[in-house]
Amino acid sequence: MAAPLRVAVVGCGIGASHVRAYKTLPAQFDLTTICDLDEPKARALAAEHGVPRVVNDFGALCRLDDLDVIDICTPPHLHFAQINEVLAAGKHAICEKPLVGSLRHVDELARAEAASGRRIMPIFQYRFGHGLQRLKFLQAAGLTGTPYQATVETAWRRRAAYYDVPWRGKWATELGGALLGHAIHGHDILSYVLGPVRSVFARTATRVNRIEVEDCATVSLELASGALASLGVTLGSAAEISRHRFTFQNLSAESNTRPYTNSGDPWEITGDSPELATRIEEALANFTPLPESFAGQFHRFATALAEGGELPVTLADARASLELITAMYHSAETGQPVTLPIGPEHPKYGSWLPG
Repeated sequence: MAAPLRVAVVGCGIGASHVRAYKTLPAQFDLTTICDLDEPKARALAAEHGVPRVVNDFGALCRLDDLDVIDICTPPHLHFAQINEVLAAGKHAICEKPLVGSLRHVDELARAEAASGRRIMPIFQYRFGHGLQRLKFLQAAGLTGTPYQATVETAWRRRAAYYDVPWRGKWATELGGALLGHAIHGHDILSYVLGPVRSVFARTATRVNRIEVEDCATVSLELASGALASLGVTLGSAAEISRHRFTFQNLSAESNTRPYTNSGDPWEITGDSPELATRIEEALANFTPLPESFAGQFHRFATALAEGGELPVTLADARASLELITAMYHSAETGQPVTLPIGPEHPKYGSWLPG
């Protein structure tokens, strides 16, 4: 068995969830370091989880020679420079969403990754819930048939206190609103199941909070497969839910509605006939669940590095996600549908921020 990967987590906000996940995987990860500008906060988190070292300077962290992986959980506008610094230091980079602020930066990271001999893994932990994984298992077995239509709802609640954090709610530092910072996971699941997007039409609005970025949106999609999808997003819902519903030729699949764990069990999967229902049940008897959420993604990451396989989430996955983001913001700004893929010639390739 490969030695555990020596890992540092940067940022004690969402990074606390990463810390907890690593501590459940001691055979694969040795969490040695926590880094945060707020050193007392970092020391408290380290003491809570038995992490031996605290650092308050990112450059100093990168210069340490006893780390294999640096996991970045900092504000979005810092990600691009920090990932490049990690690669230059000869370490693998894991990074929270949104990975970077433009398609140009994703493409530059792809070149930097190839030159470095190290790997970059974007975070999309929602992919690894057991309910969604059962659907992917059936899809891989050829039991879903042609995709027809899907709906994704992200109805969460964020009020003024949430935006007391100085970098939130601003284009320059958060890089976007509800579409980017909240619904991005739900929309990644759509692409994870149905594949590339062909066309996007979006409307956005700021109706819930006094912020620069959007907190409500509706989006209409055509997938490359010909399937259709609709996305609804709000941060003004008193009752918080997340929901996915997929309609295929042979079955329908609907998630639970827990706002932050809706990819987990239970999912309602219904065959289009008694015979299909029996085949689905027989197939799912062979489904073997792996760890979920962050632990599920980190487990698969360590396995891929040890065995030489593809990472559980790749730069190509992050690019597809940010391509959709770019198209949605461009459509909302222009009032026109946007055709994908988006390349260097597109006016928003270098940034989706408003003109």
